[in-house]
Amino acid sequence: MMTINPKERSVQEVHHGLLGGIAPRPIAFASTIDKDGNPNLSPFSFFNAFSANPPILIFSPARGGKDNKNKHTFFNIQEVPEVVINMVTFDMAQQMSLSSSNYPKGVNEFEKAGFTMQDSETIKPFRVKESPIQYECKVQQVIETGTEGGAGNLVICEVTRIHIDEDILDYNGHVDPNLADLVGRMGGNYYVRTIGDALFEIPKPLAHIGIGFDQLPDFIRNSGDWSQPEKAQLAGVERLPNEDDLKEENLSEYVNNGLNQKGLSPICYSKDLIANGMVWDALVFLMKQAK
Repeated sequence: MMTINPKERSVQEVHHGLLGGIAPRPIAFASTIDKDGNPNLSPFSFFNAFSANPPILIFSPARGGKDNKNKHTFFNIQEVPEVVINMVTFDMAQQMSLSSSNYPKGVNEFEKAGFTMQDSETIKPFRVKESPIQYECKVQQVIETGTEGGAGNLVICEVTRIHIDEDILDYNGHVDPNLADLVGRMGGNYYVRTIGDALFEIPKPLAHIGIGFDQLPDFIRNSGDWSQPEKAQLAGVERLPNEDDLKEENLSEYVNNGLNQKGLSPICYSKDLIANGMVWDALVFLMKQAK
């Protein structure tokens, strides 16, 4: 394993170690304005949400690693402490990248990158009309983490308005990642989009407490036939199947199908059940096979 001591390596090496490993990162497409009314638009991937009450977002327009210069965004929020954080979709990605070019101060990146300026409701900076999710924010505080190249400037923002395109909402009124098709930042030139094969779900263990690895039957826990992620799903059930669960009349059609197929590999069948979200059935099937 490669080990990096930040005090002994170059800023660039540390930068690569951070950005390549802490990924994907959401992108804050930050729209600001200076005291003369000049708009600025620039993306930052040192960004996330940190509170819901009050709603707080933090992003960091860091000092340049090579020239140690602060971004126009940093100076703008000193003059007008307001910002719109627009989320970036796959369709916006190429234009977003173009906007990150090192244009001179006063150049309007909305125009350079082909985006449409849209008035905000509570602040002066413009929203990006093409973005399906826009956060109007008041800047609460700026924390400068250092004075050397690569040092971050943490911009702590309180959200004053949230705008979400209804076309990307599911039937519950929540943002559907497949419809939003947002992109995240990886290391180097790489990005990732939140759609298709890149998406997977893990139910949060909030409604119940999983039994844990230590409570799995020994023939599962000590076997190499199931991967650690598969074992974790089995260990996420609320309880082990009891004798009543294993009685013939209480077995589900999935378990019965597996038990009735001749020549079936129990391990393969259980793995298929797990992959299709039928974790309880997989555990019942395995324990019934082991009896």
